[in-house]
Amino acid sequence: MDNMRFVDKVVLITGSSRGIGKACAIEFAKEGAKVAINCCKSKEEAKKTLEEIKAIGNEAILVMGDISKQEDVTKIATETATKFGKIDILVNNAGIVFDIDFKDRTIEQWNTTIDVNLTGTYLMTRAVLPFMKKGNIINISSTSGVNTQTPFYLDYAAAKAGVISLTKTLAEELAPNIRVNAIAPGWVDTKMNETLPKECIEEEIKKTWLKRCAAPVEIAKPALFLASDDASFITGTTLVVDGGYK
Repeated sequence: MDNMRFVDKVVLITGSSRGIGKACAIEFAKEGAKVAINCCKSKEEAKKTLEEIKAIGNEAILVMGDISKQEDVTKIATETATKFGKIDILVNNAGIVFDIDFKDRTIEQWNTTIDVNLTGTYLMTRAVLPFMKKGNIINISSTSGVNTQTPFYLDYAAAKAGVISLTKTLAEELAPNIRVNAIAPGWVDTKMNETLPKECIEEEIKKTWLKRCAAPVEIAKPALFLASDDASFITGTTLVVDGGYK
């Protein structure tokens, strides 16, 4: 118990029914945190994550909602704070990507990508502030936001670059009581990438020095570090976690 970094802390993680978000939820719970799991559509998967956390012996709740909608983010933050009394850590993880060529992309797909990945991060952050006197915000960006890689997801790259910019601005705006940092993962073994051609993934892995994709937990652990007292003098930073990618 003494070695747990987040005892009595409350963490809200968006998009945490699977992938990186689920890994974050479980790792925070292992370190003593009370966890609010959020998802928009994957309710059954979210319930499984909830049960896994309860099996660890920690408190957890499921707060459904679409982070791109103002009324939903207000409900998500309020339900979390009503249950646990506060919010100490927010992980803005929820994301969406359409792997479609630039010329074939619709304006609806463009708007959805920006709304979920960028606007949702802004809305969710603003919604938790009344319940976060002192705390940490971790934004999950992407290496696509650091170096735009392909026209197949130029809107995703633009949104994730925006998340990095938003992180820096919010870090200054919310200092000194709230630290704000971002993580830019490279290729991660999640369902988001399952629709990509196998050859595409193989080519990208060849460009990665460690010659593999990350496991979701390998992104979760840096998130825990940034939210912990071990990172007490780090704010406004984007940590690239890409296994070496060129």
